[in-house]
Amino acid sequence: MSKEISTIGKNIRKLRKQKGLSQDRLSKLADISYNTVIKLESGNITNPSIDTLQKLARALSVGVDDLLK
Repeated sequence: MSKEISTIGKNIRKLRKQKGLSQDRLSKLADISYNTVIKLESGNITNPSIDTLQKLARALSVGVDDLLK
């Protein structure tokens, strides 16, 4: 299995930093666990649920498609 960080993880990190949010703050805004944010950004979760993606997109004020491209 590749250790390369997924596109989703890279996009979450990029958007989070653009908004000036910490991983902890994003997890609270999205109502998901802090560990999930860390695992997504580090590439340990490469296939998050649609529910998780929707929560993150809402917290980042973007569309789900912005996380996927």
